[in-house]
Amino acid sequence: MSKLLIITPVKDSIELTELTVRSVMKASFGVECEYVVYDDFSTPENALLLDSLAKELGFRVIHLCDIIDSPSPNYRFVLQHAQELALKTDSHLVIVESDVVVNPDTFIRLVSAVADNVGMVASVTIDESGNINFPYLYARKWSMTDRVISRRLSFCCTLLTNVFLHSYDFQLLNPKKNWYDVFITHISLRKGFRNMLLMTDAVVHRPHSSRPWKLLKYTNPIKYYWLKYTRGFDKI
Repeated sequence: MSKLLIITPVKDSIELTELTVRSVMKASFGVECEYVVYDDFSTPENALLLDSLAKELGFRVIHLCDIIDSPSPNYRFVLQHAQELALKTDSHLVIVESDVVVNPDTFIRLVSAVADNVGMVASVTIDESGNINFPYLYARKWSMTDRVISRRLSFCCTLLTNVFLHSYDFQLLNPKKNWYDVFITHISLRKGFRNMLLMTDAVVHRPHSSRPWKLLKYTNPIKYYWLKYTRGFDKI
C-alpha cells in the first residue's frame, strides 16, 4: 500500500478548521497522498474561505451542496464517497476531524502501524495541556504505549486500512444515524480485524468545537438529552 486519502468533514467553525487544515498540509505523508475537505453546507461566506484556503495550500474541497440536498450532518454520505475514492486509488482512508491538530509525523506513524489483519489505527487525543481527553478518557491510566484494543475508536484522527475498506460496504450504513465511528469500530472487530490506538502519537483535540451545542452534554446534560431525543440530534 503506497497511498493515503486524508479527509476532513467541515461545517463552518472556520477558524479551528483552518488550524486543522494547516497542520495536515504541514505534515509529512511519506507516501503519495490526496487531501479532501468535505464542506457539509457551511455558510456561503465560510465556503468561500475554504476555497481560498484550498487555493493557497493545495488541497481539494468538495461542497456537498453541489451534489446532494440532504441537511447536515451528512457523515454517512462523506464516508461512502470517501470509501469509493479510496478503493479506486488503492488507498488507506484517514479521517481527521475539523477540531483536531495533527503532528508533523502523525500520518507516517499511522501508516507504520498498519500490519496484517489491522483494520483501524487511531491517534489518542489530548487537550492543550497534554492531558488525554474525550473521546479517549478510558485510556487516561494507560501507559503511553501503542496497543491493540477492543474498545471503541473515534474518527478524530483515524486510519481505516484499505483491506478493511474492501471488507464492508459503507452503503450499508444506517441512514437514520448521524455518526458511525462506534458502529464501524464494532464492524472491524466483528470481521476479525485488530484495531490499534497510538498512545505515542497524541493529537490535540477540541471536542465538539464544530458543533458547540454538543458541549451541553457536560455543562447541561438535561438540556443536551432533551435536544438529542426531541429533535433527533446526535444519533450514534
